[in-house]
Amino acid sequence: MSASGSTSDASDTVPQPRFAEQVQIQASGTHTDETRPNTGVTYVDTPPVTPRSLTFSMAANPFSPPASVLSFGDQTPMATPGAHNDSHYPFPEARPRSGLTSVANSVADLPRMSSSIYSSSRPTTSSLSDSPHASSRHLSGRLREAFAAPSSRPLTIHSALAPAKLKRDRPKSTMLTTPPNKPWLSSRDPYARIAYSLTSGMIFVGVVVSAVKCFLDYRNVPMITGNLCMVLNEDFSSEDGVFGDNGTFFREVDMSGFGNGEFEMTTASENNSFVENGHLYILPTLTSDSIPMADILDGHVYNISGCTYNITQGLSYTDSSSTAATNVNETAIGSNTFDAEAYYKACSAVSNATAGTIINPVQSARLSTRKTASMKFGRVDVVAKIPTGDWMWPAIWMLPVDDAYGAWPLSGEIDIMEARGNGPSYPKQGTDYVRGSLNWGPLTWLNEVWRTYGWWQMKRGSYDKGFHTYSLEWTENFIRIYVDSRLHHMLELNINEAFWDRGDFPAVVQNGSEVVALENPWVNGTNAAPFDQRFYLILDVGIGGTNGWFPDGPEKPWLDGSLTAMRDFLNAQDQWYPTWPTNPDERAFVIDSVQMYEQC
Repeated sequence: MSASGSTSDASDTVPQPRFAEQVQIQASGTHTDETRPNTGVTYVDTPPVTPRSLTFSMAANPFSPPASVLSFGDQTPMATPGAHNDSHYPFPEARPRSGLTSVANSVADLPRMSSSIYSSSRPTTSSLSDSPHASSRHLSGRLREAFAAPSSRPLTIHSALAPAKLKRDRPKSTMLTTPPNKPWLSSRDPYARIAYSLTSGMIFVGVVVSAVKCFLDYRNVPMITGNLCMVLNEDFSSEDGVFGDNGTFFREVDMSGFGNGEFEMTTASENNSFVENGHLYILPTLTSDSIPMADILDGHVYNISGCTYNITQGLSYTDSSSTAATNVNETAIGSNTFDAEAYYKACSAVSNATAGTIINPVQSARLSTRKTASMKFGRVDVVAKIPTGDWMWPAIWMLPVDDAYGAWPLSGEIDIMEARGNGPSYPKQGTDYVRGSLNWGPLTWLNEVWRTYGWWQMKRGSYDKGFHTYSLEWTENFIRIYVDSRLHHMLELNINEAFWDRGDFPAVVQNGSEVVALENPWVNGTNAAPFDQRFYLILDVGIGGTNGWFPDGPEKPWLDGSLTAMRDFLNAQDQWYPTWPTNPDERAFVIDSVQMYEQC
């Protein structure tokens, strides 16, 4: 294609960009070193064959337009391709293509003509060809410079080296005019040897004393001596023999609150106690699952089926004679006279909105070995996982078979494990605590449990997340209650004095307006009395209560002293029931095994 835009040769099938080609013109020029013919510039369709020494030996200029660009100058929008609208073609206005005015990145960015230093644009090709002083060197140099690669730049990011750290001499003191005096180099301080000997001697003495103390403590740890005979070994591998008339565990059916004002009723239903997957489950459920909520709140009389008050309160309670005798194998707990009020309270309930009384809102279970297994001195191991749920009260404990010293707590109570189902965030010891204690006292309302109790806290985790072994070691010389290890003992009591002396009871106490003279109820027993009789095992899950096990506080929905405590608890069901898991393995008190041994 010619410079005026004529059609290309028919042999060219693909349009080619326009390139500048050097042609000879009728001019001549003279240079100081050599004489070359003057050249002009014309335009053709096919790029000329450029010597490799001019083009391909140099790197491409990243700031120059690609080969497909038709013009180096600005084009008017919608202009015809190939038409040159700039009279300065092929050199645009004298401004850097790179856009950086402070650094010359290529030779083409800087004006070469002395006339362009003071003008606004570079000279056109026509002015170059018309000038009598123009030469082929000028034009070829300009063409080479237009396509020349920019000068290389230093790689300051990757090639720059970190400055070397200068090593300076340590400054010397100008205050010392003479070398310092160091007498310890010539002669040692006589007191240094004494100080060294004393220090070494005290360390040695400390190690020896610690070793002796560890040995004595180890030797003085009370242990059960003699033989232990198996009383009960239940691993719940089968449901056979666990419940029933001849079963290991007796289901106590009662809704009296067991003296603690508890809010549950204990049933014989398999919904609340059952054996499954090799474990014993004690599962609390809502009474509203079987009784309409309206009946629980008002206008309904509920008689619990299978009430066991007759058994739990003694076989002779229906006998009119207060001296009715029982055989050796029979249990006589409580009064021998019939207490109608206690019986109706244990076996029935009436809901009355006016009086504020309701039917027990939760059903649970209480299992005991009252009929099958009891012991005096020995060891108990129960492997269990406590339940999760606010206001649940799981317990592993023991009561005396016979009230040899009188009604509770005169004959004692051993709590191997008690816990609260509230989570670790509960401020009054939640599922990360377990507790052991002894209940005893000379009067029914004078319990000295505060003298003999303790707990153990799991620092990381809680006891409702896995199975743990709760143990009792009990002899006439000591009682130890612990979880998993003797090092984790909740209570360790050396029985080196009688409980009467341990209690330091006054001669007279006052109960309201009544003055009571205290007498030692264990005067005929041993130092271990009242814990020198036969006890049986109880497993249960209580709910709430008004005895103080759950202390009053802003997080508690009832008050212990309120006459409507049970109803207040039920009214807050939307607060505590969501904390009870639906999975029985998490909601239930799960027992893996029970073992009882007796000294023999």
